[in-house]
Amino acid sequence: MTKKRVLTTSLLALVAIAVGCTAWIVKAQSYAFTEQRVDIPVTNALADGGSTPDAHTGGSLHAVLTVPKSGGGKRPLVVLVHGDGAANASRDDAYQAVREAFADAGYATLSWDKAGVNGAPGDWLAQSLADRGAEVGAALDWAHTRPEIDADNMGAWGVSQAGWVLPAIADRRDDLRFLVIVGGAVNWLRQGEFNLSAELRADGASDETRRAAFDRRTRNVAMFERGATYDEYVASGVDAEPMSRARYGFVMRNFRADATGDLDRIAVPTLLLLGTADRNVDVVETERVYRDHVPPNLLTVRTFDGASHSLTRDDIEYRPDDLGVFFRAVFAPRSIFAPGYLDALTSFAVDQKTPRA
Repeated sequence: MTKKRVLTTSLLALVAIAVGCTAWIVKAQSYAFTEQRVDIPVTNALADGGSTPDAHTGGSLHAVLTVPKSGGGKRPLVVLVHGDGAANASRDDAYQAVREAFADAGYATLSWDKAGVNGAPGDWLAQSLADRGAEVGAALDWAHTRPEIDADNMGAWGVSQAGWVLPAIADRRDDLRFLVIVGGAVNWLRQGEFNLSAELRADGASDETRRAAFDRRTRNVAMFERGATYDEYVASGVDAEPMSRARYGFVMRNFRADATGDLDRIAVPTLLLLGTADRNVDVVETERVYRDHVPPNLLTVRTFDGASHSLTRDDIEYRPDDLGVFFRAVFAPRSIFAPGYLDALTSFAVDQKTPRA
């Protein structure tokens, strides 16, 4: 075979591989729903449930509504609620498989860019957890106006920090028919202490490093408790790299959060999903408190071995720079989640449907 023919054959093989990979990626990244950008007003939302107009949601939610490709008619709805941090509506596509799991059960989903993210108005760091609840309330109100939504069948899924948001709003909304809580904590301060300990352990920190880290934490909490100003916090030198002024304000508004009282008032079916490899939340405490405070006939708990805080596999969550993890996320994005997690969402959602008259 001539050099020219060898080169031509090699090039054709590379083209075939590229075409095959592209087709695989397109298929892997295709989901069983359609997406639509929508704008949701929140000017009438009340942050505390009834007395003070909410000033921190930015006036509107820049949201994405997904609708299953199969079937038709009015769709039940699941509102997706973010955890901590800046997040766009899809959490950089991390929600796509979750949206699809609910679409497989026949549900539409609704999620939004956090205030100040992706061009949305407002600033999420200026919010309280009650403000976050006001956004959920505004989303549910908006859903009642949509002809494609079955407002008699609406629930909410939330991860991490949403564990403080959703139980509180569920107590005030009789149109929220079920909750799904992923990696929810109970008490803000205890959660922070657990997270610090878990991260130090994962890093193999020495006893001296651990003592210094917990000393800094104790001093920080003391400043929160006495209401220290940001300038006082910076001047204290407790953190070599201080929080930003905005982050400090966010923590000061929310560090007393504790879900226990709200769990006592949950009156809807609730699915609690936990991962044994969660470094953010003490899942043993979370399960115990939920079982102590949510009626057993309303609570379902599923724990996934080797799953992280967001129910991804721990061998993926904690190796973000691994090339194999990158290829898995591109070629098989659903496989990054703990086995059985997505099926659990679909199954639970199907069970919560109320037949239309």
